[in-house]
Amino acid sequence: MGVNASPSGRNARDATQRAGEVIELLEVLWERGRNSAAAAPVSPSQLRVMYCVGRDEGMNLRTLGEALGSAPSSVSRLCDRLEAIGFVERSPSPTSRRELELRLTRRGRAYLRDMREQREEVLLEILTAMPSREREALLKGLKGFVAAAEGSSCPPAATSAETTMRPA
Repeated sequence: MGVNASPSGRNARDATQRAGEVIELLEVLWERGRNSAAAAPVSPSQLRVMYCVGRDEGMNLRTLGEALGSAPSSVSRLCDRLEAIGFVERSPSPTSRRELELRLTRRGRAYLRDMREQREEVLLEILTAMPSREREALLKGLKGFVAAAEGSSCPPAATSAETTMRPA
């Protein structure tokens, strides 16, 4: 029950605190990228829906709700809003008449692409300013982090972050 005071426990606590600081910084940078994307910005909850649907085109509302840890009614309302602005479409499932499949529209994919490009430009500028050795260590650490997180409820998607992290 007590705090682990061993060196490895302190290292984990220090890493956790530093990761929290990085996450807060990334949230600020991500928000800037989200607001500068070509189309009208979406809420963070709607953006999470778009990420999940983009990773698993054709998923149904139940699967999306499980991935988000959200109630079916909340997921349905989020999809309603995304459908209204033309980012998500629902279509009947070819395997079950009772289910609807979710897909990003061309406009939704373009929004995500533009937003990711904006964010990656900012990250690339920051990472390019880092010494090569530190950048390589960061990449190694991030790969380890992703590997450890793969068992979580909504595992990280394969993104172009690896290419962003490579030395210029």
